[in-house]
Amino acid sequence: MITPNFKKFNIEAYKPGKSKVKRLKTVIKLSANESALGMSPKAKKIISNKNLFLDKYPDGKSQNLRKAISKVYKCNSEKIICGAGSDEVIQMICQLFLNPKDEVVVPEYSFLMYRIYSKIVGAKVVFAKENNFKVSVKEILKKITKKTKIVFIANPNNPTGTYLTKKEVLDLRKKLNKKILLVIDDAYAEYMKNKDYLSGLDLFKSKDNVFVLRTFSKMFGLASLRVGWGYGSKKIVDALNVIKPPFNVNGIAQLAAIESLKDKTFINKSVKHNLFYSRKIKKFLEKDNIYSNSVSANFLLLNFEKCRYSAKFLYEKLKNKGIILRSTEEGYHIKNKLRLTIGSKSENLAFMNAVKNILN
Repeated sequence: MITPNFKKFNIEAYKPGKSKVKRLKTVIKLSANESALGMSPKAKKIISNKNLFLDKYPDGKSQNLRKAISKVYKCNSEKIICGAGSDEVIQMICQLFLNPKDEVVVPEYSFLMYRIYSKIVGAKVVFAKENNFKVSVKEILKKITKKTKIVFIANPNNPTGTYLTKKEVLDLRKKLNKKILLVIDDAYAEYMKNKDYLSGLDLFKSKDNVFVLRTFSKMFGLASLRVGWGYGSKKIVDALNVIKPPFNVNGIAQLAAIESLKDKTFINKSVKHNLFYSRKIKKFLEKDNIYSNSVSANFLLLNFEKCRYSAKFLYEKLKNKGIILRSTEEGYHIKNKLRLTIGSKSENLAFMNAVKNILN
């Protein structure tokens, strides 16, 4: 048997947070930044509808979903493109803008798919140093060359949980060459209530050289359905629609996303829940000298430098009890830290009780 030749990529494949533990039937998964409260009751209701016509192709343009998004976020539906998660939109952006040997600048600790999709199309990924695990505008600007085509940032940033202020983001766009596309990933924007913060969407609705990413996987709890969207100039969106796969967002995902946007009660409840338990857990862990970022998204990056135990020690002990956090050594290459997703009330209390028993 002869296998035809294929491309070989020098890429470290994406490894998601673990979700299983051997010999344990049930686990508490706090490793993937998923919604603490699941999905909206309105979304659950639409999914349980027996008349979903699953034998028919979905709307390939996601027209009703784009209209719902434009109504909620007060933006132009013609400048919106929907994808099978924001991952797919990132992939399309890289396909559209990048040629071999072009350069892409990303913070040294950032969502892994920025670098992976960039490398797949042959671009060179350049890493900008961070300042105490915060994205540095100064360091990004240092890495800009004539070959730079895209700068990716997530704000708040994953996996560090830190964020750039409104002033810092505006400063970055102002000082970048106008021909460079700034991609701002707003994946966790719904959780942010800090007064010095504004989302990329709020800041740059009318900028043609900024592209904003959004997702329904976090706040809205639709991670398994794979639905996200991007917002940018009509020229960019029109070009993306040329290369977009047909029927890329399934019909159930579109309906569930539309209903999720309508459920303001659920959204407000999710924000309050996240703020309450983020602060509670942060304060609790500091008693054992485990420190973390200020509350911004639905996760905390736990720093064990001043703790008498290592991140690996606590990770393994918790895993043996069926509680899974995200090790940041895999993929992110951040030593002696763990990323903790804020879970449901019962999950958070189980986590704190387990930590108390392990460390004391």
